[in-house]
Amino acid sequence: MINFIDQFLNRITMYRLVFYFLAALLAIAVVLGAAGILPYSPTAIVFSTAVLVLVSWTTNQLFAKTFGAQPNAESVYITALILALIITPVAPQDPTGISFLVWAAIWAMACKYLLAIKKKHLFNPAAFAVALTAFTINQSASWWVGGNLPMLAFVLVGGLLVTRKIRRFDLVASFLAVGLLTIVFTNTASDPFVTLQKAFLHAPIFFFAFIMITEPLTTPPTRTLRIIYGALVGFLFAPAIHVGSVYSTPELALIAGNVFSYLVSPKGKYVLKLKQKEKIGTDMLDFVFANEEPPHFRPGQYMEWTLAHKKSDSRGNRRYFTIASSPTEADLRLGIKFYDPPSSFKKNLLVMKPGDLIVGGQLAGDFTLPRNKRRKLVFVAGGIGITPFRSMIKYLTDCGERRDVILLYSNRTVAEIAYREVFDEAEAQLGMRTIYTITDANETLPDERYYRGRINAKLVAQTIPDYHERMFYISGTHAMITAFHRTLRTMGVPARRIKTDFFPGFA
Repeated sequence: MINFIDQFLNRITMYRLVFYFLAALLAIAVVLGAAGILPYSPTAIVFSTAVLVLVSWTTNQLFAKTFGAQPNAESVYITALILALIITPVAPQDPTGISFLVWAAIWAMACKYLLAIKKKHLFNPAAFAVALTAFTINQSASWWVGGNLPMLAFVLVGGLLVTRKIRRFDLVASFLAVGLLTIVFTNTASDPFVTLQKAFLHAPIFFFAFIMITEPLTTPPTRTLRIIYGALVGFLFAPAIHVGSVYSTPELALIAGNVFSYLVSPKGKYVLKLKQKEKIGTDMLDFVFANEEPPHFRPGQYMEWTLAHKKSDSRGNRRYFTIASSPTEADLRLGIKFYDPPSSFKKNLLVMKPGDLIVGGQLAGDFTLPRNKRRKLVFVAGGIGITPFRSMIKYLTDCGERRDVILLYSNRTVAEIAYREVFDEAEAQLGMRTIYTITDANETLPDERYYRGRINAKLVAQTIPDYHERMFYISGTHAMITAFHRTLRTMGVPARRIKTDFFPGFA
């Protein structure tokens, strides 16, 4: 069952999964409303959703044209559906309720453009919109999706799928733990168990945890900062927390967390111009972009890349790719593997010509070199999972920084090996060892650095006798990472000395 879930999650982007989840919640609410289980009529739910989607889409189009930006339909629809799930549904004959919907939708889109620095918006759009309406027109979000017990099971199932997809259980756990503890300790007049029951069953805490705080564009870039971010928002989530006469609400808690996230995160988005494409292996290309306004990144980090194109498939127009170049290089490189059939994103990426533009943003990632330069390392890569190691190794070579590094690099054929010249240079200048494994039984192995088969416990023990002293970095497909992580654990390598490369939307 778990394998089936992972296969499903690997075939869909995070954004598309969130969109489907939100749409499913609204569809379920319509059914429950028709059955009299929810206190909202199907007409009100459908009408409110339609108004929010229409106003959000129209407003976003106007702002995009005004600011010369490429509108992102997925983001617009997700924000509109979130608003539909947190603002109480209104009937077509309710002008006050309709004005609330319109005002919230307009400001949700506006904040992406008006409250942005270097093309990066500061606040979660839905949270900002309902916070503003509370102060300007005295209309507040009810967060009804989380306050109705019949919806809880659906919120939990879908929310756990989203969290599993993006691997943000640490963020969700820190928010829930601190949030629940704060709610209990600030509500001393009630029995703690009754307080917890109300928080679990009649509050929007789970919807908020799974959907609102995990929004990537307003989340800190590294694990430690994400845990702090979750704890901060969790503390402020408790309704008893207040500053003067202003008491905390879910949206205010998130906005405060967004400010923290912005202060500790890389700033801005980058519009990069394609310089050239280079073949680096079978079905693999290096996309080289002119780096006129270089992002400040650490070797091994990734960015979100947006490539506008029409008729995008279920995977959308955004991807996360590791930066394959080193901060020491003039150009920025993305190493990309193309599969058959390619997604609409990769089809359009493949036909890019010099001078064409792509947008990069949301720099993040903990898969970076350890600060302790004496730490013995093993880099384990499968296929195009080599890109973060290319960045790290090129950086070490350019800086003349000697570290005890062994690279294990697995491919199906010799022709699929990418960046071999970078690793040869590191071997010559820094003494770094590279061990290649080839899984195709019909391939001829060029020399003694090549082994046949997959990277396994026997190969590690044979080629790296001091493996128990080393820290392992693993990058590749989710299946490959999971399998080799399990192998290392059975070999006695503690989990604290195993780092894996993961980012939202991977696979």
